[in-house]
Amino acid sequence: MPNVPGHVPQDAFPAAVVKVADALADAARRGTPCPPVRALLAGGADGAEGGIEAAYAVQRLNLQREQATGRRIVGRKIGLTSPAVQRQLGVDQPDFGALFADMAVPEGGEVPAGRLLQPKVEAEVALVLGHDLPHRRCTVVDLLRATDFALPALEIVDSRVRDWDISIVDTVADNASSGLYVLGASPVPLAGLNLRSVRMTMTRNGETASQGTGADCLGSPLNAAVWLASALAERGDPLRAGDLVLTGALGPMVPAAPGDVFHARISDLGAVEVRFGAEGDHR
Repeated sequence: MPNVPGHVPQDAFPAAVVKVADALADAARRGTPCPPVRALLAGGADGAEGGIEAAYAVQRLNLQREQATGRRIVGRKIGLTSPAVQRQLGVDQPDFGALFADMAVPEGGEVPAGRLLQPKVEAEVALVLGHDLPHRRCTVVDLLRATDFALPALEIVDSRVRDWDISIVDTVADNASSGLYVLGASPVPLAGLNLRSVRMTMTRNGETASQGTGADCLGSPLNAAVWLASALAERGDPLRAGDLVLTGALGPMVPAAPGDVFHARISDLGAVEVRFGAEGDHR
């Protein structure tokens, strides 16, 4: 099972972790968001950090459950890369979630109406690795050597928590609010590419809806990816050759409605587009 450490039996997880995992899985299955789960994962003696670790345990349990049904993990996503969002949630670091193969939407493709609960769209830089990143203190040099190429990407985030009423505990437990993703079609090698200075413009139905630069993502998408590689290696779950990494939003996320068309262009990387099916076009 790539990207997930050794299987942990469900009865090894605390009761609160299982309860929250069940609530989030049920919300996804029914298509009805649930109330926030953070109160069920209070940090106790360990404070907020304990709550975050419990949330990662929820994430892990539900990932194991999904893998047991045959779903395949192909990479990771990084969230909370904006300092403003970190301040809003009272944290000083990003978070991460897993990406499944069946989350991919073809470039220029359509998301069927009803596929997601509360979708929002953000544009970001995707990296695809050619080598493992096993070091607990990953460096930019390690990352550059390990990366095969970059792509423009749209991440379609979603929340199983009602009205996006989330803290970092809620979003971590909910697989970092993962939904779907769309990758551009033309890989770009990193040689000669300055990801800090790339500029992003995303339109919704032809009108500018979000803008930003590589510097808006933890100072550079490379910084975000280095953080992720180090964090996962520390957990004994390192990034591997072939993994996809969504490095985090370059600008504000934008709510999506049926019939919307999103188009993002990232300088030096190219463009990527997705559309949302109209009401009545349910899968």
